[in-house]
Amino acid sequence: MRANFASRGRRAALTALGTAAAVGLIAGCTGGAGGGGASGDGSNEINYALPANATPNWMIPLATAGKMTSHNSAMIRSLYEPLIAYDGSEGDAVDRVPTADLADTVEFSEDDTEVTITLDERTWSDGEPVTSADVAFWLDLVKANKDVWGSYRAGAMPDLIDAVETPDDKTVVLTFDDSYNEEWLLASQLTLIVPIPAHAWSITEDGGTPDPELAKTEEGATQIWEYLIAEGEDLGGYAGNPLFDTTSGPLALESFSDSGKVTLVKNDAYDGDDAAQSETINFLPFTSVDAEVAAVRSGEVDYGYIPTNELDNSAQYEDLGFDVVNWDGWAITYLPYNFNNPEMGPVYSQLYVRQALQQLIDQDTIAETVWHGAANPGYGPVPQNPDNKFLSDEQRENPYPFDPDAAAALLEDNGWTLDSDGIYECATGADCGEGISDGQKLAITILTQSGSTETDNMFATMKSTFEEAGVGVTIEEAPLNTVLGSIPACESDSPECTWELPFFGTAGSWYFPAYSTGEQLFSTSGGSNFGSYSDEKMDELIEATLAGGDETAMQEYSAYGATQLPVMWVPNPVYQMSVISQGMTGVEQDSLGNFHPQRWGWEK
Repeated sequence: MRANFASRGRRAALTALGTAAAVGLIAGCTGGAGGGGASGDGSNEINYALPANATPNWMIPLATAGKMTSHNSAMIRSLYEPLIAYDGSEGDAVDRVPTADLADTVEFSEDDTEVTITLDERTWSDGEPVTSADVAFWLDLVKANKDVWGSYRAGAMPDLIDAVETPDDKTVVLTFDDSYNEEWLLASQLTLIVPIPAHAWSITEDGGTPDPELAKTEEGATQIWEYLIAEGEDLGGYAGNPLFDTTSGPLALESFSDSGKVTLVKNDAYDGDDAAQSETINFLPFTSVDAEVAAVRSGEVDYGYIPTNELDNSAQYEDLGFDVVNWDGWAITYLPYNFNNPEMGPVYSQLYVRQALQQLIDQDTIAETVWHGAANPGYGPVPQNPDNKFLSDEQRENPYPFDPDAAAALLEDNGWTLDSDGIYECATGADCGEGISDGQKLAITILTQSGSTETDNMFATMKSTFEEAGVGVTIEEAPLNTVLGSIPACESDSPECTWELPFFGTAGSWYFPAYSTGEQLFSTSGGSNFGSYSDEKMDELIEATLAGGDETAMQEYSAYGATQLPVMWVPNPVYQMSVISQGMTGVEQDSLGNFHPQRWGWEK
């Protein structure tokens, strides 16, 4: 989940338990000379600290649920360049970066029902040319397996493509089923396409003979997909897997350990415009921010992060040879309600309940005191920082400010009374809403990612405020990958539908493409609509953002999402407080939540 921007920073800091001794075991690295970290001037190696308790678990450019974290995506796209690349590392601008993708020209028809894309003259690492067949191969696999593709939403990619033509090896013509907003097509849909090598990957078993024609049948495409996904699940076998010998990006995979350490190396066969600036990039895992900070201080990390409570001590890191920089993100942060939870789903389905809960969250105080100013309050479905043309006045002005008295009035006006334990329950004979039984407790369970002091403190603050107001709160913690793997969209009678309110937003819950629409998150069929939120008007407004050519549709969507509360809004943290070795180059931070390891190097 892991769907940002500015100059030198990214990934919200996390914190928990850890020791310097643990760092050596987990990271498997040793200190070095120079710079502020492990490598320094004159080195061709860089050590990058991964988010605490968030280890890489996917390297296949076919997204599946639970595998779409930003660090997975960023590494994948350094191995396999996308058809169209967008980047938010140049100041506040988010735009296409043609030097980082495989397309040469992109031309839409006058009525926006067709696009013709020509490819750059590029080769795979095995010397075979990148062709239009590789684009069609990816589309064939995704179309046949869309229901298990992590980015799928009915009506969007790949449904919106009526026909794929490859008139020659370097040209792809996509015909759409309707006329769409070009900005949305470019920034949100075409960026999803990552050409993969049909000549090497069109197999269904180890050592199989590639057959590109096989993917053109639904049965064949399903068999290939199942084989590739199974290979992707075998993390321990990555380094020796011949699949990963054929790449198009500036980096290549050297090792992938069960502990989460990943090493990428320069792809000497790369013939694009975004070549690697260092020979080796080590991605180091940590069980906590404390462990990561110890590694930063001991010189084992070149590009890392610190918790926001260390901002007052930034001079110490500068003395160690680091720059300390915010990594701001084009993102929103939230907890999705599980509207299909058999017990609490009917409660969360009541707008007045969601309004009352939202009024119990003191976002201003949490952002300032818990996140030490390194988070911004968020009130709706559109990123708020920086201010932008998509924001409605309703979202900008916060329709549900912190107001415990107003929250209590809402609940009591709808039949809730405080029991002997000080927790609200639906009074006998009261009409608290459809599906809510007499005696139902207003007691919520939050599953939150572990490893962050700020996240822990935020929920401790919220728990205190909620319980004081009469809402029971149970908080459970788990590593990020576990949280993401525990919250499938589900039916109320399915055994996996017991989750209620998950939080996976220590670094921001969702990073948007440049055109920040919500079809993945809040439409009825959205691929990342974890809580099964469904609202006919919301669906209509989202559809309007995809077809409209001006910002009015986005503003209407922003206003509706802010007032209807499809999720619980909480402050949006910076991606991280980065500490970057002085002397490192290519470290402009991408507000889209991506990082670009091929650009990292050292001043000569």
